[in-house]
Amino acid sequence: MTAFIASTTPTTAPQDGLAAGPRFRAMLAVMTAVAMASLDTAIANTALPAMAAQLQATPAASVWIVNIYQLAMVATLLPFAALGEIAGYRRVFIGGLVAFTAASLGCALAWSLPSLVAARFVQGLGASAVMAVTTALMRTIYPAALQGRGFGTNALVVAVAFAVGPTVSSLILSVASWPWLFAINVPFGLTAWLVARGAVPDNARGTHRFDHLAAAYNVGAFGSLVLLFAEGAHGASPQRWVPELIVAVVCFALLLRRQRTHSAPLLPVDLFRIPVFTLSALTAVCTFAVQGAAFVSLPFYFEALGRSPIETGFLITPWPAMVAVMGPVAGRLSERYTAGALCGAGLLLLCAGVVTLILLPPAASDYAISWRMALCGVGFGLFQAPNMKAIMSSAPLTRAGSASGIVATARLTGQATGAATVAGCFMLAHAAGPVTALAVAAVFAAVGACVSFARLKVRPVSP
Repeated sequence: MTAFIASTTPTTAPQDGLAAGPRFRAMLAVMTAVAMASLDTAIANTALPAMAAQLQATPAASVWIVNIYQLAMVATLLPFAALGEIAGYRRVFIGGLVAFTAASLGCALAWSLPSLVAARFVQGLGASAVMAVTTALMRTIYPAALQGRGFGTNALVVAVAFAVGPTVSSLILSVASWPWLFAINVPFGLTAWLVARGAVPDNARGTHRFDHLAAAYNVGAFGSLVLLFAEGAHGASPQRWVPELIVAVVCFALLLRRQRTHSAPLLPVDLFRIPVFTLSALTAVCTFAVQGAAFVSLPFYFEALGRSPIETGFLITPWPAMVAVMGPVAGRLSERYTAGALCGAGLLLLCAGVVTLILLPPAASDYAISWRMALCGVGFGLFQAPNMKAIMSSAPLTRAGSASGIVATARLTGQATGAATVAGCFMLAHAAGPVTALAVAAVFAAVGACVSFARLKVRPVSP
């Protein structure tokens, strides 16, 4: 496998990024992989009923097709990020791309629910490896002066993938069966692999060893946490979620104890001693909690306003569409203005957008809904690239892998927190659940803005 992954001599990244031509080829490979991994985070949701029917699975059992992918990603992000510092981001990225592409073929050929879930697990591992080192690769691909544009491009690709995911899924299902949702990844994955072999640069590697026991603790901690969120979202009894809570707490305690004196800990407690890094990570968790809460609750909210599922899909689109528009813009702005100010302003706009959605009249027009959703998208888009740049630039170059892992972990943790918050609001507030969830989302946005502005008073530390 090693020979297969690294069969072409890698480009060695110069001191300050790649030239324009090699940079374009490297980004083409990386962004293709990111787009596939992002699409497959949500694309399976649309096809769950069709997959459950063909595989003769119950709706409850078929949810594992989605849950296992998320579990594999969240549980292994930090181990893959730490491995990238030792084995090289290029090797981890290409290995993840190969695994994702092969698992996509496995999903397409699945003959039963267990075989599909197993293939989705491997697919999640591949996506995790890709996502864990993507932002670290940006620091080797782009010159320091242009890194904001690189992060903006990444934000653009992720936003577009999430925006078109349900549409792409529906279009494919309208002309073909559900296995093609996964089979379509194969040619794109092979193309990205061919380009990546000669285009993605290598990086200087750390001299420390990979801590396998810490990685096991990390998998236990974050895996149990994902299961805990899933159980909470479905209102499971304490007999089911209490053991998962205990496992998560014990594994986190063991992980922190083992990593306490490590020079390059897998759970990067050393990076959290950097105030800008910590505040930026907290800003990310708060912001993605807004996204998670809003995107789960808005379909129910729009249904209460008399909109059909198809109309709801169109009404949600302005948010991710404006995120896509603002990605490159925010990336360029981050080269001139501080992340604390840009992200704080964006989160205030996001908070205002959510509040105006809550205040919609019962007979609101599509235009009234759309401009409010667009306002949310502008605010969210203004946050993403600058915050990503703040996290990566505040970490030492030798710890870029762990910083990259935190970028992805903060995103998934925030989204899971937001989704779990919606489930709690629905259980406590019943019919008022969607409005209550949106109100909590607005609070998350306001808290995130305060955390972001706090960075303005912190003296930056040179990595």
